[in-house]
Amino acid sequence: MTWWCSATGQPWSWSPIAYPGIWLAMGVLVAIYVRSWRRLAAAGALDPADGKRRWAFGFGVGALWLATDWPIGTLGSGYLASVHMVQFQMYTLLAAPLLLLGMPPAMFGRLLAALRIDGLAHRLARPVVAGVTFNLLLLFTHSPFVVDRARTNQVGSFVLDVLWLVAGMILWLPVLGPRNGFRHPSPAVQCLYLFLAMGVVPMIPGAILTFSELPLYSVYELAPRVGSIDVTADQQVAGLIMKVGNLPFLWTAIAAIFFTWARRDREAAVTGTVPVTH
Repeated sequence: MTWWCSATGQPWSWSPIAYPGIWLAMGVLVAIYVRSWRRLAAAGALDPADGKRRWAFGFGVGALWLATDWPIGTLGSGYLASVHMVQFQMYTLLAAPLLLLGMPPAMFGRLLAALRIDGLAHRLARPVVAGVTFNLLLLFTHSPFVVDRARTNQVGSFVLDVLWLVAGMILWLPVLGPRNGFRHPSPAVQCLYLFLAMGVVPMIPGAILTFSELPLYSVYELAPRVGSIDVTADQQVAGLIMKVGNLPFLWTAIAAIFFTWARRDREAAVTGTVPVTH
């Protein structure tokens, strides 16, 4: 029994592997959320509409667990670069936004205060800063130097997973920040920001992975093969996932922003009020 997913060099088997560290991490995350929710409810700090947020948080934890635990976590940690890339997108494009949506503003504020990062979070929520930071973390955590060293041990693999979740939180702050002052007030800027940060920049490292003639990651090059998937095909699929796997998330988010924007403008035109954009 191992604590966290990491490369082992053992032949791949579909026999389930227990990772108690992952179960503990998910349990602690849920316990903290439930405790905080109850305290806020007792203090009357929750809005009636906040009840729906619990579903988003639950699905976010579910996505995080699915991406981390066996079999996805095991395959991504030590067997297939393509699954490694699927993990990255599940962390940053699925789990992170759902966890943000799942936190009521009061809970988010208390979290930042407890961690003493409120000022830092506000700076990171600026679109340019958020976009640059997210893509720097993307490049860093997918560099062969980092991947080949982090994936070979449980601590390094855990740190890599945490960095992905942090990168995803930073990416979505200007769009889904639970408190006012985090979301950018302009829907047009939000759409442009997501297009550049999620859609354009990741295509560059994705292209490098897709068209490289040599394996870039030793940990996946030397890993036992899974079925008939060879190293080159695996790396090419990983590059394609980085290039285009984000598009469904990107265009769904942009469409949601656009239609919400249009609905608010229509309501403002009917009532004669100024539309609220954040």
